Amino acid sequence: MTASASLDGRRLRRSTNRAAVIDALLSLFAEGVYQPSANEIAERAGISPRSLFRYFDDVRDLSRAAIEHELTKARLVEPDIDPDAPTKTKIADVVHSRVNRYEAIAPAARAARIAAHRNPVVAQQLHQQRAHLRHELRRLFAPELDRSGNNDTTLAAIDALCSFETYDLMRTSQNLSKAKSAAAIETALTALLGEQR
Repeated sequence: MTASASLDGRRLRRSTNRAAVIDALLSLFAEGVYQPSANEIAERAGISPRSLFRYFDDVRDLSRAAIEHELTKARLVEPDIDPDAPTKTKIADVVHSRVNRYEAIAPAARAARIAAHRNPVVAQQLHQQRAHLRHELRRLFAPELDRSGNNDTTLAAIDALCSFETYDLMRTSQNLSKAKSAAAIETALTALLGEQR
């Protein structure tokens, strides 16, 4: 075996093991274990706890990488909604897009919110994600915001209604189904924006 082939094999093994560790942590998040120990993560990944830190500086670094992985994956599913479409259509499309996104990333999104207060990198990732989603709403509902006369207040309300926190409250604390949560958000957005066009 050549030195180059050996190096490629090590890189592939490292990449595979790193992905397995991230998957292990994400599976723990999915089970509601948002702050697992290094031992729990390593056991789930099928590696030794010592090996875990060959791929990540510490558990915080691993949490950041897992959360970033999920937020990036969610960002790839951008809604294709025309700002000139009827308001009712835009509301339905936005809610459908957000609900599907939040269902896909819910465990990591909860973990991110738990970790943010002690992990500045995760806090920054959340801040950027929220800003991105708010910008998406500002672009999409620009005509309605212009007609409202109170852009900032209306946008703040739309942003709150379309946030992960609102959706998660409905799903976990209020025990609403995915469909009922979506319907509640659509009703609130329609009341806020009116039946325009």
